Amino acid sequence: MSESILIKGGTIVTMDGKNSIVRGDLLIRDGRIAGIAREIDDTVNEAIEASGCVVLPGFVQTHLHLCQTLFRGAADDLSLIDWLKKRVWPMEAAHTAASVRASARLSIAELVTGGTTCALTMETVRHTEEVLRVVEETGFRANVGKCMMDKGDGVPDGLCEETGESIRESVALIEKWHGRANGRVRCCFAPRFAISCTTELLREVSALSRKHRVMIHTHAAENKNECEIVEGETGLRNVAYLDSLGISGAHVVLAHCVHLDDEEMETLARTQTNVAHCPSSNMKLGSGVARIAEMLSRGISVSLGADGAACNNRLDMFTEMRTAALLQKVMHGPEALPASRALRMATIDGARALGLGNEIGSLEAGKRADVIVVDLNQPHSSPQGDDVVSALVYSAVASDVRTTVIDGQVVMRDGELLTLNEAVVIEEANREASSLAERAGVTV
Repeated sequence: MSESILIKGGTIVTMDGKNSIVRGDLLIRDGRIAGIAREIDDTVNEAIEASGCVVLPGFVQTHLHLCQTLFRGAADDLSLIDWLKKRVWPMEAAHTAASVRASARLSIAELVTGGTTCALTMETVRHTEEVLRVVEETGFRANVGKCMMDKGDGVPDGLCEETGESIRESVALIEKWHGRANGRVRCCFAPRFAISCTTELLREVSALSRKHRVMIHTHAAENKNECEIVEGETGLRNVAYLDSLGISGAHVVLAHCVHLDDEEMETLARTQTNVAHCPSSNMKLGSGVARIAEMLSRGISVSLGADGAACNNRLDMFTEMRTAALLQKVMHGPEALPASRALRMATIDGARALGLGNEIGSLEAGKRADVIVVDLNQPHSSPQGDDVVSALVYSAVASDVRTTVIDGQVVMRDGELLTLNEAVVIEEANREASSLAERAGVTV
């Protein structure tokens, strides 16, 4: 008998084109969704009881830094440029292969327990292969990029690269890792942002991304000071500068995009460039409130990401959905960004931004089985009423996730991680964080 799982008796929020909700069973066979129906009578390897629970697609985060999770609490209450120069860059430069590995393992433990099954990540300049190994070993789904930095004021020696070396290392990772584990492990180009990348590097990344048919993941227009520096150096606003070098299009994800003018909005819409909205990070760094409601009205692709634990302190999609919706309501009224749209941003819209909309992001027959089971029978989410989507976005929390399935493999069952030992992961992370802080000369 082929490998099969039957998730029984749940409220299935499919996130398909009709936003269909089915009360019943979901069958997984050989890594894919084989059926959704009121009742499925089939012989399976494993049955998961989901009565009283919601079954939905795993969350897709489109902007994360797994390498920064060891920095949690070490870079608080600073604006972006000071945050980078005083804390994050020195700590990234102090990373070893062991500390990057520990950070990735801790990140994935947190993501899986909170229902995130896929992520687009930007790592640091060195040791990115450790992250790729951890992704492969843990059963997680990710598109991973080595951070690229070949210029910049205040950049530590450990992060400064020669242009050709940066490109060669990125290409080597792509050639070795892209498409591994039946496509679950992917690679992208990840130039950090315009301030830390030469025009030569960005032009070459644009050309090579098309040659290798991979994504580009970078930051743009996050902070007013950053925007002023870019315009002072190039004479162009941030998005316009990147577009002039070919860093735009459906294969590009720009994180943040807080400070855009109308012309930049038009460029994003025209080029079908994807925006990764990181509301908690934008608030904590004091960067501002992105014009998400307007982006969506213009047809711009917007999805969600937690950013990193150094500027958010948690990697929780429930927080990002709720925060994204509430911020837009503050700016534009209570009807802005309803719960149903926030949930789509966290699932199918994120999958489409990563070019995976035909494979994940919704629960439909034939798609890869990235599925989570969320228990809403909790004091903070009761009574649910009939609107389970509202309960998921406004009431649920990460600890409500009971089971996580990625590519048809159960990676967390009844709150217990199966591909990672949680106690060992935490102990390893604490040990490596202390050593890293000592090397970097910062207090964690």
